[in-house]
Amino acid sequence: MYQKHLLNKSYYSNYVIPPYTAVKFDTSQAADYVMPAVAATDLIIGVVNELGFTALDVTNGSNVDVVLDGIVQLSIGAAVIEGQRLTINASGQGILAAPAAGANAQVIGIALSSGSANDVIPVLLRQSVMQG
Repeated sequence: MYQKHLLNKSYYSNYVIPPYTAVKFDTSQAADYVMPAVAATDLIIGVVNELGFTALDVTNGSNVDVVLDGIVQLSIGAAVIEGQRLTINASGQGILAAPAAGANAQVIGIALSSGSANDVIPVLLRQSVMQG
């Protein structure tokens, strides 16, 4: 398993966030709060590291570390092939970005390895938008 984080940042969160899943800004809070990303249309900012963010972390007011740029490990929700562009599912896991005609999907990055559902694979973070 390899990873090369180029940019990490600590944020606050009021949510439990599983390891290796995508997050977005929590716009209901002050600056520097994140929450799980749960739709292909969410404005994804990065991926939570291997520690995730537990209920105890929320209670203690701890910070969650988010990888914003580089190569990161991402949990995937369905089979993907290396080189495919990924968006996320309702669990914040990577899935193939394949929006319907006229629809948009937020791309989190490019799969650097193939994998099956619930695998953790390396992904090059490259946020963008894909239109179907």
